[in-house]
Amino acid sequence: MQSKIGYYTLAALLITVVSSAAAAQGWPSRPITLVVPFGAGGSIDIPARRLAAELTLKLGQQVIVENRSGANGNIGGTYVAKSTPDGYTMMFAPPGVLATNRFMYRNMPFDSDRAFAPIILLGKSPMVLSANPKVPVSNLQELIAYAKANPDKLSIGTPGIGSQAHLAMELLQKSGGTRMNYVPYRGAATSGADAIAGQIDLTVNFTPAMIGPLRDGSLRGLAVTTLQRSKQLPRIPTVSESGFPGFEAVAYYSVVAPAGTPRKIIRTVNSVINDYLESDIGKQHFEAGDIQAAGGTPEDLQRFVAGEVAKWGPIVKSAGIAM
Repeated sequence: MQSKIGYYTLAALLITVVSSAAAAQGWPSRPITLVVPFGAGGSIDIPARRLAAELTLKLGQQVIVENRSGANGNIGGTYVAKSTPDGYTMMFAPPGVLATNRFMYRNMPFDSDRAFAPIILLGKSPMVLSANPKVPVSNLQELIAYAKANPDKLSIGTPGIGSQAHLAMELLQKSGGTRMNYVPYRGAATSGADAIAGQIDLTVNFTPAMIGPLRDGSLRGLAVTTLQRSKQLPRIPTVSESGFPGFEAVAYYSVVAPAGTPRKIIRTVNSVINDYLESDIGKQHFEAGDIQAAGGTPEDLQRFVAGEVAKWGPIVKSAGIAM
């Protein structure tokens, strides 16, 4: 009886392998779905749609962006994790789905390390820490000194509990030994507006939304969170330059597929996206969105995510962030 079970199990495995190989040979023969696990029109959706247009052009099949938002990306992530690994479903993945949600959600619907096959890290988006001009600081060092001298006095707006901006400030406060009060918002726009109005002292947002207020003096830029300075706001130093060497807290954009997707398909998509990052149109897209291009191999993305998991796990746990 056991030998028959083993035979049938082996036969089923062989059929799966052969089917995947056959699918890879003729791929793509129909439209591809690129899942964005957040709503349309946002900071994640826009670069995803630009990438989809490029993939459509280079692969010869339409790449359709499908928004499946909810639970900080877990709704879309679950859909992709359970999809057939045939190269026709992929995800434009933000940090939460791959690295940080596992520490915040008590019941994760998938194991991020096993559910997805890495394809490529596209790029990183800087966030900028800004202050209302009435706050008596002009740079990050002065902010840290002021916050230490006035614990729990300063208020800082972030786009939601557990957002990348929230985690960035948790890391900065732990590194700097400060205590500031968080004011969570439903989105970045409202926190920026309240900082301008003086309803809160500080805000952390992605740079594109803050360029206008920072240039016209409505807000004062203190530091950006990438290792490199923002091309759109080159006068604002990085946190790493401002007394915290090696500090990096970014939103990043990557592409993954369901685990088991044929390697040939993964290599093909990786190559096309690397070419896009090096192209003039790709550079224009990334500069417009103030995204710092990355690229590389699937293994590079896997290593990067592992580093993010190691970085943010202790921060989330010490902050007691739970959903």
